[in-house]
Amino acid sequence: MGPLQGIRVLDLSRVLAGPWATQLLADFGAEVIKVESPRGGDDTRSWGPPWLRDAHGAPTAESAYFLSTNRGKRSITLDLAHPEGARLARELALRSDVLVENFKVGGLARYGLAFAELAAAHPRLIYCSISGFGQDGPDAARPGYDAMIQALGGLMSLTGIEDGEPGAGPVKVGVAVADLMAGMYAASAILAALHERERSGRGQYIDLALLDTQLGWLANQNLNYLLSGEVPRRRGSAHPNIVPYQAFATADGHLMLAVGNDRQFVSFCQAAGLEALARDARFTQNAGRVAHRGELTGAIAAALRQRPTAEWLRRFAAAQVPCGPINDIAQAFAMPQVRHRGMRLDLPHPRAGSVPGVANPVRFSRSVIEYPRAPPLLGQHTREVLSGELGLSAAQVEELRASGALGKLDP
Repeated sequence: MGPLQGIRVLDLSRVLAGPWATQLLADFGAEVIKVESPRGGDDTRSWGPPWLRDAHGAPTAESAYFLSTNRGKRSITLDLAHPEGARLARELALRSDVLVENFKVGGLARYGLAFAELAAAHPRLIYCSISGFGQDGPDAARPGYDAMIQALGGLMSLTGIEDGEPGAGPVKVGVAVADLMAGMYAASAILAALHERERSGRGQYIDLALLDTQLGWLANQNLNYLLSGEVPRRRGSAHPNIVPYQAFATADGHLMLAVGNDRQFVSFCQAAGLEALARDARFTQNAGRVAHRGELTGAIAAALRQRPTAEWLRRFAAAQVPCGPINDIAQAFAMPQVRHRGMRLDLPHPRAGSVPGVANPVRFSRSVIEYPRAPPLLGQHTREVLSGELGLSAAQVEELRASGALGKLDP
C-alpha cells in the first residue's frame, strides 16, 4: 500500500504546477479526483502534437503533455458555472482531505468553493492555492505562466551563453521548470500540513506562488548575490562557484566535466596529461581556480579537443573523475542504469492499449509505489465517482447530464 493510502485529493487544477503535485500524491497512494470542464477539460489536453496513437496507429485526442502529468487520477467533468456542477464539487470537497486549485485569485469564491466557506463546514480540509504571484500583493491579480516567471524570477538571467560569446543571450530552461518546482513545493507543503493535522486535528490554507518558488530555489545563486552584492551572470554550462565544472568540446563532440573538490582536480590533471596544472599555485585550491577561471579552462579546453569523447570518458572513469556524455533523451532512456532502475512505464490505456510514462524516482524500503491508472480520458470516471462517492443513482446522474452540469459523459 502506498504511504498516502486513504487520503483523498480533489484536484481543481490544470496545466502543470497543480497537476504535477497531484500526480506525485497519486503515485504515493492518494486517491485523486480530477475535476475538468466539460468544454475540453485541462488545457494541456489540446497541447499537441505529439498525440497518443490508438491500436491502429491513428492519433487520438490524448496529448503527450497531458499524459506526462496526470496518471493515477480519475477524471470527472463538472461545469462549475452550473449551480448543480458547483454543488457537486462542494460535496466532493467536503469529502476530501486535500483540495488543490490554480484559479485566478478569488476565482472559486463565486462557486462556493473558497477556503473559508469550505473550512467552516470541513475544518480538517487542507486547501492549496497555486498562482503566479500569490494571494496578496500588488501583482496578485496578474496571470502567471512558466516562461514569464523564469524571466521575472531571475532564472533566465543565469541561463544561456555569457555575454561576449557567440550566441550570447538569456534562454529559458528546456522544460517548464518554474511550474514543476512549484508543484514539488506544493506536494511537500501538503504532506507537511497532513502531518501537522495529525497533531492539531485541523486543516489549513496553503498559498503558493510561482514567483516565490522560482526565487526560492535559485539557492547558491541567491546567496552569491545577497552576500556579495554582485549580480550573477550567465556562464553557459559553467558553475559559478566551482572550476572546472562545465561542458568542454572534444575531438568528436562534447562532455560534461564536474570536478567537485581539490582531490578530484589532481586526479583529473593526471588523467588528462595536465600534471603541471595540478602543481600550479593558482589552481591548487578551488578558490584560486575560480579566480583564474579563464586561464585554467582555456588550457583544459585545448587539451580535451585532442581526443574523442569515448576515450576521455574511459580515462576519467578510471580516475574516478565525475564526467559524462551530453545525452539526448533517447540516449538517456537507453542507458543500462536507467533500464535497470525501471524508469520507463507502460500502462494499460482504453484507447491505445498501452501508454508510455516515466516512473516516480522515489524508492521506499517498505511502502509500494503503484500505478493503478493511466492518465484518464476526459470525464472517464464521472459516473463512477458520482455514484460511488456521492451515492447518486444512474437516473440522478442522467438528470444531471441532461441539465448540462456534467457535459455529455461517456468519452
